[in-house]
Amino acid sequence: MAQARAPRADAVRNRRKILAAAGEQITAHGPDVGMDEIAAAAGVAVGTLYRHFPTKTDLVAAVVAEYVGRVADDAEAALARVSSGARAVDELTAFLGRVVETSVSDRAVKAAARTLGAEPGDHAAEARAGTAVTTLIEAGQADGDIHPDVTVGDIYLLFSTAPTDQPATTRTRWLTLVTAGLTT
Repeated sequence: MAQARAPRADAVRNRRKILAAAGEQITAHGPDVGMDEIAAAAGVAVGTLYRHFPTKTDLVAAVVAEYVGRVADDAEAALARVSSGARAVDELTAFLGRVVETSVSDRAVKAAARTLGAEPGDHAAEARAGTAVTTLIEAGQADGDIHPDVTVGDIYLLFSTAPTDQPATTRTRWLTLVTAGLTT
């Protein structure tokens, strides 16, 4: 059985450039931005873009999957800090704040994903994030700092209701209120 070849360095580089440009272009111009504009912003030919992402839905799903991967990495880093002695409640609160602030700029990409029906294909990253957040919650509950009935589902609900379209002062107030509701 032949082993699959690793992608060429230029292909990996082009994919990264396309994903970055897609996120920026969708954020700046909304979900109707054209593939031609995304290719131009990435500095690649349209054919190169389509070789990596046959449809716009595929492209948006990949952008969203990258976002989910970054959230999972952040959650795991917060959990590592708890393992090194940081307070779980502090790490969970800081994580919530970072995700909300990141979501402010990624709001247009998520809107495009909903519009196009794009589902991120990386369910492993979703699982990693869920596992890390669950463990953060459990550590905070064991410390007596987080209400015993708080679940990862509650955290996802909070993310879905975050005021990402509001000014920073409103988002800060939201986080203060949310933290009071999560903690003992």
